[in-house]
Amino acid sequence: MVLPWARDWRLRADTVYLNHGSFGLAPQPVLAEQRRWQQRMAEQPMDYFVRQYEPAWLKARATLAQFIGAEPDCVALLENATVAMNAVAAAFPLAPGDEVLVTDHEYGAVIRTWEQACSAADAHLVTAAIPWPLHDEHEIVEALFSKATDRTRLIVFSHITSPSALILPAALITEEARRRGIAVCIDGPHAVAQIPLSLRDLGCDFYTASCHKWLAAPLGSGFLYASPQWHDRLEPLVTSWGRLPPTEPRQWWERFLWRGTRDSTALLAIPAAIEYLRDCVGLSNFRRTTHALAQEARTRLLDRWFGTSWTPDEARWYGSMVTIPLPPGPARPLQQRLWEHHGIEVPIIEFDSARWIRVSCHLYNSSADLERLVRALEEEIEREPRIAWEVSTVPAGREP
Repeated sequence: MVLPWARDWRLRADTVYLNHGSFGLAPQPVLAEQRRWQQRMAEQPMDYFVRQYEPAWLKARATLAQFIGAEPDCVALLENATVAMNAVAAAFPLAPGDEVLVTDHEYGAVIRTWEQACSAADAHLVTAAIPWPLHDEHEIVEALFSKATDRTRLIVFSHITSPSALILPAALITEEARRRGIAVCIDGPHAVAQIPLSLRDLGCDFYTASCHKWLAAPLGSGFLYASPQWHDRLEPLVTSWGRLPPTEPRQWWERFLWRGTRDSTALLAIPAAIEYLRDCVGLSNFRRTTHALAQEARTRLLDRWFGTSWTPDEARWYGSMVTIPLPPGPARPLQQRLWEHHGIEVPIIEFDSARWIRVSCHLYNSSADLERLVRALEEEIEREPRIAWEVSTVPAGREP
């Protein structure tokens, strides 16, 4: 069944796109709003930058802050979660011997960011392994804090993990960290819109996110949330005016507002993305529909290859994205063959010494996409022993 909102998305005709979790697509009404701002910038840049940009940025921030349950003055609009996470890493005080605690499901770029920050401070990055399979959220909390010590200064974790698509118990982790006096930075690109979010209630120190994933805002839109005790420490990675003269930046977020001449229209289109999902589609409808597709993918793939999932089949563990084990074999060649032979974009990953597929579902996807995926996987996995034999019999010096 094709969803009624699928007409609002423009995908290439040769592509089945099951990878919204990596690079999301924005619907046409949202892209049209961005183009309106781009036209204003192109036809009269002085008017756009000097008179229109700051009020529009503030309006977009207020709309986003309401959507994520945060005070506007605790939010700064940035290009993506990577920029936001690096701003946190540059500001967070680490001394020699201090520890930053992460999980083994953390996004690779986040790991690199904190490896660099720890190296510069002669601090240590400590990794806690999430047990598998999972039955209770407290198993994650216990595994994480089993690695915490009196030198742990910060816990960094993904609200929804990238490789495994797990919804981590952010509130439980944050509550235990507060009890121990440990700061918390949550990486939330996959959480915004995919699950309900209230940063005011969550009580973390930092929250970084991209809006171009499940919220389906244009590429180049994201934010940094910081609780008030950290505001004085935060600085943009690039120093510019902050506010256009003669206004002087006084609050922390003002330093992030003007960071040089660039196309920031993706940020100004965030309210259109919120309006589209909240008012046109309905957030509960969006979550229910996309979770049902992810659940269908989970069921069909587990049934086909008799796999075992990370968690029970419950919405508290996964939302619009799900990771499923596949039969052993190389990951990247299979992903490439799925694209080259079948036009299917979906990540095949090597994780925890096994091969997995991560299926992301948005409003432009359908059960027909999942049917094509299953059939393509059957064909390509069945071919793998023959491919391996053909490669092994190629004479030395010959290309396979």
